[in-house]
Order: sequence, then C-alpha cells, then structure tokens
Amino acid sequence: MGLFDSSALDPYAEKDVHWLLRSQAARRGDAPFLIWEPFSGESETWSYARFYADARNVAAGLRARGIGHGDFLLLHANNCPEFLLTWYACAMLGAVVVTTNPRAAVGEMTYFIEHSAVKAAVVEHGYLELLAQTGARLDWIAAIPTTESGDLDMPSGILPFSSLRADGAALELPSLDPMTPISVQYTSGTTSRPKGVVWTHANVLWGAQIGAAHNQLRTDDCAMVFTPLCHTNAMSWGHFPVVWSGSRMVLQPKFSASRFWPLAVEHGCTWGNVIPFAVQAVVAQGIPERHSYRHWVVGAANLGDLETRLGLTIVGAWGMTETVTHGSWTPPQLPAPERSMGMPAPEYELKVVDDSGNPVIPGETGNLKIRGKRGRALFLEYLNNPEATAASFDAEGWFDTGDRVWQTVEGHLRFADRAKDMLKVGAENVAASEIEAVIAAVPGVGEVAVVGRSHPMLDEVPVAFVIAPAPGDALRAAILAACQHELAGFKVPVDIVFLDEFPRAELNKVAKKELREIAKAG
Repeated sequence: MGLFDSSALDPYAEKDVHWLLRSQAARRGDAPFLIWEPFSGESETWSYARFYADARNVAAGLRARGIGHGDFLLLHANNCPEFLLTWYACAMLGAVVVTTNPRAAVGEMTYFIEHSAVKAAVVEHGYLELLAQTGARLDWIAAIPTTESGDLDMPSGILPFSSLRADGAALELPSLDPMTPISVQYTSGTTSRPKGVVWTHANVLWGAQIGAAHNQLRTDDCAMVFTPLCHTNAMSWGHFPVVWSGSRMVLQPKFSASRFWPLAVEHGCTWGNVIPFAVQAVVAQGIPERHSYRHWVVGAANLGDLETRLGLTIVGAWGMTETVTHGSWTPPQLPAPERSMGMPAPEYELKVVDDSGNPVIPGETGNLKIRGKRGRALFLEYLNNPEATAASFDAEGWFDTGDRVWQTVEGHLRFADRAKDMLKVGAENVAASEIEAVIAAVPGVGEVAVVGRSHPMLDEVPVAFVIAPAPGDALRAAILAACQHELAGFKVPVDIVFLDEFPRAELNKVAKKELREIAKAG
C-alpha cells in the first residue's frame, strides 16, 4: 500500500496461530483452558495440553480427508468444543475456515457456499437438512453430534465428527507466513449480498494480543463466552485474548439469562463481552451478592447506575469485523462520559471527518475513519470482491467504517448514527438493501424500502414498506415466505406496510427518515 515501512520489524514474523496454541500448551499444559457448559449433559474441561492434542488429531483427520493449505472448509454450528477444535485444526493446516451464522436461511447458505467455493463442511447435526436444501456438491460433510443425535444416528453419506480424529502426534505441520488467510466471516454491507471478510493469521494474533492488553488479562482470569463463535465478538473480542493470556473461558451454547449468574459464580468469571439485550436480561434475574466480575465490555460505558448495582466496571468499546478488535476502548481504570464508546485505541489511527474529508471539531458529528496495516490491524480483503475492497479504502489507506460519531472535549467518542443504510438487530448488523433485494424479486412487488423500528430488547427490528399494483394478504404471505427462505430469521420483517407512494427527498430518493417515523407509529 505504500503507507507502511516494509523494512519495519514485524511482531508476528515467523509466527502463526499454531505457534500461539502450541506455546500455551507447552507453558500452561495442565492449566484449564476451555470449560464447556452445555444446556444438557455434563460439563467438560480441556486443559491447554489436552485441547492442543485434540486439535492436532482433528487436523490429522482433515488432512486424511484431503483438506490442506489454501482449501476452504465450511463450519456451520452453534457454540461447542467441536467448533473450536475444527477452527484450530484448519489453522494448523493452513486451510481457510468459513464460519457462517447458524441462523442463516437456505438462500443465504447457498450463497455462502457458492461464493467461497468451500471444499467440504463440518456442520452441526441439526443443520444437515438445511445444508441438503442448498444442493451443494461437496467432497464430504461431517456432522457434529448433538445430545439427541449421537454419532450412531447419521444420515447416509454423512461422516460422524469422531471420524475426523486421527493420530496427530506425528503430523508434520507447516510453518505459515503470518499473512496467510485463516478465516472468512460474512458481514452485511450496503450491497444486496454480504461480503466475506478475510482474516489472516496475523489478524488473529493481533486480536489476541490487543484484546488481552485492553482487558488487562492475567493467567488467573476467566471469561464468559456465549455470543456466537461465528462472529467477531465471541472469537476476537472474547476467545483470542484468552489464548494469548493463557487464561480460561466458560463456553455456553448460546445466551441463557437463568444460567448466567450461577455459572459465573461457580467458575469465578472475571470479565466478558455482554451485549446490551443480555445486560437487561441478567440484571432482571437478580444480581448475586458476591461475584468475581471485574468488568464487562459493552458497546457503551457509564450506563446510568448499572456499575453500582452490578458491582463491576462497564467498558465502552467499538469495532467491527473489518477492524478485528476494538478500534475504540475505555480503559477500565478511567472514568468515561455517559454512553461513551471509548477513546481511540492507541493501536490504530482514527479520525472524524465531514463529507468532504475535512476534520470536524469536538461536538460535531462526522464520518468515522480508521487506519492500520491491512492483514494485521485491519482485515486483508473482501473475498473474491476486489471492487468492494478498493472502494472501502481511500488513497491514504483510511477505511470507511460507515459509522457517524462525535467526540467529546476529553476525546471520548459517542455514536451518532450509521451513514450506511444499516439496521442493528440485537447483536447483528443487517443491510436494508439485502432485505429489499429479496422482497423486490417477489412477483407483484413494485418498489420496496426497509427501515428499522426501535425495539426494547433488540435495538431495532426491520419493517418493510411496499408499493404494489395489487396489495393484500396473498402478496404479504408471498413476501414473508420469500424472506423466510432467503434470510435469517432476524432479517425477516416484523411488519409489511403497503403504501400508494413513498415520501421522497432530493433526487427523488426515498425519504427513509419519514418511513422510520411511520414505522415508529406502528
């Protein structure tokens, strides 16, 4: 890119993700690493040495099945130990793991598989039928058993996950260049299809080191992880810093308000990433008199009297899949203004500019830009989409986040709105254009516009406005059926409103601000 000195020493030279896990297995072999707390069945604990050995065994099994350097493998599952074992096994081989949202619909899965050209798949048993509906032609499919399925209940042609375990002790593993791609996560953007964000081994090491430093982790810390491992929040904000610090983590299949406090107290959890709707839910459960939490990482700091009530610090932070880890961060030991998303993280460059690219003064809202070394501090590229990659960076290497913020006099950032046409549904970013593209393809739809309606638990939910020659229940049902087939449940509109015409702004654009007011009024 010409923006970074190529002669500068690289902190991750001659290092890869295998190096990190191997180092902790040697240094902290007997120490607990992963504590699995399923909703049914017994909990199970992996030490660093046991997990490393198991991951090598899976790597040997994958290699025996033809997975090697540069191959793409689909990983579609809820949180479970097999997810992490598969992920690290791919990392050891130099393969690229494509992690997809378990809430994805058939149409989305079809796109992910075709776009990434995955060679094989490791899928949770309950999603085998979904995968079959895509018609994907893969070399093989292995199923992660659930408590109900077990390894003996596998459909014809499906491998049990246990068959991927081989003798990894003698497996010769390559030493990978840190810029080798390691994973792809699909994230919503302003186009009608999600973009595949490519991370490298250096990206993972960066997220691990910076996350451990920001959270001030020690070997005796314990993280609570319940957000989906297919996303950045769980993997880079939560899991990677655990490995870097040699500490431990409690992994749950998904969020459970009733299990949150009992598990946190039992295992002495000291920190975790707690998304806003989960904060409300666990507070409603009643706060135990004693717990070990030091801080929670939330999207905004200083949320009223919550810190006093909870007996911990709430840390404001901001980031996205493309930034790997926190682009802004509130140091836990310092005060923060109400709802601050943190100060610019010292590991990045941030700026807030107007539409002409000129810096704005504190208090004025502008567009948030971030800069860092591609493939290390920022993602490497959008998979098979050089046009989108190029459009996301300017000539000086600044990445356009699509967020609009303003800065306080003391340097803290506050979120204002999204410059891009995006919705925030729970912990998920949703492009309005993605929903609009599905609805527009339904016969009988003339024009469509999707906006967000505020929701007490999910932040926003999508509402679709449609102009059609023959509106009515039949068209509404057809629209919902198309959305349910093509889109994850959280992207399906909660309401479909037929209008004779849309309110318009300049250049005949749809005035979505007015549609949001209509959606708000119900």
